[in-house]
Amino acid sequence: MTEQIVLEHVTKTFTTKELGSVTAVNDFNLTVHKGECFSFLGPSGCGKTTTLRMIAGFEDLSSGSIYLGGKLVSDRSKNIYLPPEKRGLGMVFQAFAVWPHLNVFDNIAYPLKVKRVPKNEIKEKVLKAMHYCNLDGLEKTFPSDLSGGQQQRIALARAIVVNPEAMLLDEPLSNLDPHLRESMRFEIKRLQKEFGFTIIFVTHDQSEAMALSDRMLIMDMGNIQQIGTPAELYNHPVNRFVHSFLGQSNFINVVAENGKVYPKGKGGTELWVDNKPSKSGEQVLACRPNTMELNRESGFPCRIVKRTFKTDFVEYLLNIGEDNAIVQAPHRVLFQNGENCFLKIHNAVYYEKESEEAVKERERRNIV
Repeated sequence: MTEQIVLEHVTKTFTTKELGSVTAVNDFNLTVHKGECFSFLGPSGCGKTTTLRMIAGFEDLSSGSIYLGGKLVSDRSKNIYLPPEKRGLGMVFQAFAVWPHLNVFDNIAYPLKVKRVPKNEIKEKVLKAMHYCNLDGLEKTFPSDLSGGQQQRIALARAIVVNPEAMLLDEPLSNLDPHLRESMRFEIKRLQKEFGFTIIFVTHDQSEAMALSDRMLIMDMGNIQQIGTPAELYNHPVNRFVHSFLGQSNFINVVAENGKVYPKGKGGTELWVDNKPSKSGEQVLACRPNTMELNRESGFPCRIVKRTFKTDFVEYLLNIGEDNAIVQAPHRVLFQNGENCFLKIHNAVYYEKESEEAVKERERRNIV
C-alpha cells in the first residue's frame, strides 16, 4: 500500500498564561495509506483537531516531521514549512464555512479562482462537483435558502473541486440532525469511492467513526491510545479508556485464583466467564452489556435491581459483588424487578487494577 500521509514524532506544545506549557500532541507517529478512510477519535481537547491542523498546514509543529505523498511538508528542525494552499488537500470544517454573500456556484468555484484556473475550466469542474454532491440546478441559490445538509454539501463540493489527494474532515457532521448525519456518511463514502482520495476524519462520535473508517485511532490527552480497524478496537481494546470510549462498558473488580474468577465483595461465589484471565490476583473485568447473558438455569446467581425498556432491548441493572453492572437482553428474555436469575459473561477482557491516583484522575475527568 502506498503511504499517503506520514507523521513522525510530531509534537505540538502551547504556552498559556494560566497553565504554562501544555503539550497538545505528544510524539505522534502515524501512517495513513492512499485511498484509506482513517478516523481520529477521542474526547474534546485530546488533540485531534490540532493534529489535523498541523497536517493541513494551519499550525506549525513544535517538533517532528510530516510527509504528504512522500514529500516532506513540515519539519521545524530543517526550517521546512509548506503553506496550506500548496499541500493539495481538501478540508471541510465543523462549521459549514460557506460565504453567505456568494451563491452556490461561486462558493464552490472560490479555490479555483484563487489558483487562477481558466473560466471555462472552472465552470466544468464546478458543475461536475455539484453533480457528485447532489447540488444540480442550485448554481444561483444562496446558502441562506438551503438546508444544513445542502450547505454541508457545498463545503464538500468546494473541497473536491480542486481534485485533492486527501480530504481532511473536522467533525463535518456534528451540526446536522441525526437523520442528515447518517445520509451524509453515505455521501462521504460514495465520494471517496468515486474520486479515490484519502480521508482523515476527526470526530468524537464513536458510531460515526466505526461506520466510516477502514482504520482509526483513539486519542487521549495528546497521546495515541490504540490504532486498528473498528472491529479490532471494539473487540480488543488495549486499556480501560479505549474500552469505555468505544461503547457502553461494565467494569467489575474481581480476584482471579487458580483459573477461577470471583467478584470482590461476594464471599467466594465464582463468576461464569468464558474467557479466563491469564494472571492471578486483583484485576478489573471489562465487558459490554450486550455480551452478558441472563437466564434461569445456570451461571452466576444474581438479582434484578431495576428493569428499563429500550427500543431494541431491555436493560437490567444488577449488583455483582461491590459493583453495579448493566445487562442488555432481547425483549423475548424478560425478567421482573427483584427476580433472581443467573448471569453468564462472554468476551470479557481484563485490566490491571488501577492506582488510587489513576482512579481520582479518571473521576476528575468524568471518564467511566
